[in-house]
This record gives sequence, C-alpha cells and structure tokens, in this order.
Amino acid sequence: MTPTLTFDIETIPDVAGLRRLWGLDEALPDADVAELAFQRRRASNGTDFMPLHLQKVVAISCALRDRDSFRVWTLGEPEDDEGRAIQRFFEGVEKFTPQLVSWNGGGFDLPVLHYRGLMHGVTAPRYWDMGDGEYGDSREFKWNNYISRYHTRHLDLMDLLALYQPRANAPMDELAKLMGLPGKLGMDGSQVWGAYQEGRINEIRNYCETDVVNTYLIYLRFQQMRGHLSRSEHEAEVAKVKDSLAQLPHDHWREYLEAWS
Repeated sequence: MTPTLTFDIETIPDVAGLRRLWGLDEALPDADVAELAFQRRRASNGTDFMPLHLQKVVAISCALRDRDSFRVWTLGEPEDDEGRAIQRFFEGVEKFTPQLVSWNGGGFDLPVLHYRGLMHGVTAPRYWDMGDGEYGDSREFKWNNYISRYHTRHLDLMDLLALYQPRANAPMDELAKLMGLPGKLGMDGSQVWGAYQEGRINEIRNYCETDVVNTYLIYLRFQQMRGHLSRSEHEAEVAKVKDSLAQLPHDHWREYLEAWS
C-alpha cells in the first residue's frame, strides 16, 4: 500500500523579509510592517494577499494513511523555526515516497514551500526527482513525479476537480459542508495573522489539522468516484478516520466530530 500524505500549510507575512527588502527600521513593530505591506498590495492589485515568496510558514499539518493506521499531526513544536519544519516535511516525502494530496497545493502550498525552502537551504531530492536523479526508480519519475501539474504523485484536488480551469474552482470549505463534512471550524486563512499576533499558535495548528482532515475526506470520496474504492471500502476508510480522531484527547477533534455527526 502506497502511503497517502495529505498536507496543508498556514502562513503569515514575512515581516523580517519585508524589512530587509524595503530597508525598514528594526524598531518598527511587526504589525506596522505588515500593515504597510497590506496597504501596498491593496493599492497595486486590490487585495491583501501577499506574494508567495513573502508568506512565512507557521504550520504544516499532515494526515498520513499507511497500511496500519491513520494519523494527523502538525510538524514540529510551536517554537520550531520555519526552515526545520519545511525540512521535516520533505524528509517525510524522502522516507515514504507517498501519494501527496492537497487542496490548492499546486497553486499555493507547494510553491510557498519551494521559495521558503530555498531561503533556508532545505534539501528534497526525492521530491524534485523528475526522472534524471540518482534513485533506482528515476525512470518511473520521468512519467509520474511530484512536479508536473498533470502527473498524479501529487493530487491537487481543487485543480483536478476543476479540470485545471481556475474559473471552475470551488471553495474547499463549501464543498466539504455540501458533502456532509464539518468544513472549517473556528478560523479561516484570513484570521491567521491576527491569531499569530495574539500568540494563539496552537489554535492555528489545530485549525490547520482540521483542514487537512477535510481534504483527506474529500480525497476518499474522490477515490470512490473514480472507482479506486468501492462504497463499502469508502465507508470503512471514513470509519477509520472517525475512530482515529475519537482516540485523540484534544478539544478541536471533539468539536470536529460533534460537527460531523
């Protein structure tokens, strides 16, 4: 059984990077640096959304389904630095060569990890293998790798379900709720920066974990739709997720399961 690794990231403005690029005084508070960046973005294109290379990663959450278990966790500890968390993500790819699953991972999460990983000197040879690397199965990676948009080692569900047409994209939260899943609970991406400033990093990590479970459950339904799981197999996989979450002692999973029921 090829392990399935579903992932999601949460980000904040790279305040240190903005100071460096714009020559801002170190004494200027982080909130003021970010607000200046937001104002410039709104003036240039009408949105607060920062360029991907200026998105600092503060959480990487994963859901791993392997032969024996289903596990959900956020990489590292809240105080760990960004580079270490990104390195650990790619070390997981190195170790398991998993099926990667995401929602908008090709348009956001992975490009952010690329840029930020480059800044931190991260290494990821298995991930970047496109058929010309040192691995014995590199020829296989020529025809199915993590990088190509139309290959399947990484399934960006948002992109695939929309048939690679941006105008057809659906919001994950709405699709999850229409499928009877909990969707987002307690926070959305626009609130992460405010929560981070208030020191609520554990809430951000919890939110990221629930998002990654939503994504995995959508993936299971997709696997049924394309004939890779029978209806009974799909029901068994969903039950495994519920049973696994019910054994976790954290409040956000209790809230998630209550919303699901």
